[in-house]
Amino acid sequence: MNEDETKIEETPEIPEADDQSDPLATLEGELAEVRQQVLYAQAETQNVRRRLEQEKVNAANYAATAFARDVLSVKDNLERALAAIPADLREDERMKGLVAGIEATGREIDSVFQRHGIARIAAMGEKLDPHLHQAMIELPSDEAEPGTIVQEMQAGYTIRDRLLRPALVGVAKKP
Repeated sequence: MNEDETKIEETPEIPEADDQSDPLATLEGELAEVRQQVLYAQAETQNVRRRLEQEKVNAANYAATAFARDVLSVKDNLERALAAIPADLREDERMKGLVAGIEATGREIDSVFQRHGIARIAAMGEKLDPHLHQAMIELPSDEAEPGTIVQEMQAGYTIRDRLLRPALVGVAKKP
């Protein structure tokens, strides 16, 4: 019996199934939790990377927005200058150079706008779109349907797909 007792003492005790599965189940649970945290961290990193790439693209596309707004007033003033020149002065030989210069400057500004994705908003005859147009007055009209733009006081512009400046317009109403 002495030998049996020694044998029993040397043989490691085999814990019951419940005791052995609890530490293993605990470790498996912790492992699953850590895996989940790693997946969340990877997803968050990917989201941050995408967001930064989008911000980089937006910065490149819309960096000139403030400058473009300032240049719009120059374009407006050139158009006003051309509109203020009477037809008889346009034909005068002394004024033709001035008129041609102002017109060429206007075309150059249009070309620069086009290269940088700045486009004029269509207004006349269109339905009022509050995302693009700002209604300043309502004008009684028999010819136009209510809500249609019948007067443009100031041109509106977009830069790529964003509003740079709304068009200031007069909208038709029933007389």
